[in-house]
Amino acid sequence: MSFWGKLFGTDTAIEKTIDTVSAGLDKLYYSDEEKADDAKADRSEARQMVVQWMAATSGQNLARRLISLSITLTWLGMYVIASIGSVISVWVSEPDRWIKSSDMIFGYAKDLNPAVMMILGFYFAAPYMGDVAKSAMAKFSGSKK
Repeated sequence: MSFWGKLFGTDTAIEKTIDTVSAGLDKLYYSDEEKADDAKADRSEARQMVVQWMAATSGQNLARRLISLSITLTWLGMYVIASIGSVISVWVSEPDRWIKSSDMIFGYAKDLNPAVMMILGFYFAAPYMGDVAKSAMAKFSGSKK
């Protein structure tokens, strides 16, 4: 090192150059281990943000539950009404109206599936909410991620 240090000025200058070059080469390759570490840190940070948000908005829990309950009950009611209409269509003289109505209500209930799954996920699968939200948002946006 002393020869190179004298050639370029000092020993510390050559060591700094070597360190800079090796750090640059290390940054060129993004290993799977580094990707996994970064993803784990992102998930941990996201979970912490959700916990902090829930603590900061704990006064709104009653309103959240009321909204969630009303959406879930509406969704469940649509499925029940559509099922009853389908069964009734067997015994009426003009079943087409009942079937058409049941299919329409079932379609509306099916459109609510992602929102209801997100609500149920929020209340029953909070640690996995990031994955649930990503899947539900993909359904809302129509993408296939």
